[in-house]
Amino acid sequence: MLDNPIKKITEWVKKTSDSNMSKSNYLIILACIGVIMLIISQLFSKPNQPEVEEYGLIQTEIQEIEAATKQKSNDPLIELEQAYQADLAAMLEKISGISNVEVMVNLDATGETIYEKNLIVGTQTTVESDQGGGTRNIDDLTEEQQVVIIRQGDQEVPLIVQNKKPTVRGVLVVANGVEEIQIKQWATEAVSRVLNVPPHRISIMPRSKGES
Repeated sequence: MLDNPIKKITEWVKKTSDSNMSKSNYLIILACIGVIMLIISQLFSKPNQPEVEEYGLIQTEIQEIEAATKQKSNDPLIELEQAYQADLAAMLEKISGISNVEVMVNLDATGETIYEKNLIVGTQTTVESDQGGGTRNIDDLTEEQQVVIIRQGDQEVPLIVQNKKPTVRGVLVVANGVEEIQIKQWATEAVSRVLNVPPHRISIMPRSKGES
């Protein structure tokens, strides 16, 4: 990057040296050119190795945080919680007297998938003889469950009977207007019926007066 500026300065110095300029002025010009070249070299110089390493570490940490955030956002449990929160907030906003709603839903675990199963019952009879010449039959009953497999296209997949949603551990609602007992009861009943969660797991709190 420094080739073009240095070349131009060198050509200019050669032309100046051939002119009638005094020696003292010529030395002053050379000193100024030296200072300028030093400044330019510092501007275009490569950063120190420690700075490069520190920058690399920062970039690595940023990438790790972004990857963790992306992975977390793809968690089906978190996605379901966010969907519940958005739906509840929109629903509660429509209740008379309630506004500026925020909802937090805490789910117990991921949902449960129930598969269709066949019950296979087997009986095994064993004949035993005693010392007196008599015999007796002993029946051994066994039961076994096997998941029903069906074909979908080129694949064999288990037959799903039901998908159970995760259990709701608790719900927090923060909103304006819930200071009134009647409105708070409406909000509690609405959340309880929608999520099938008992009222003691629902917390309805008024929003701070400093927040609009």
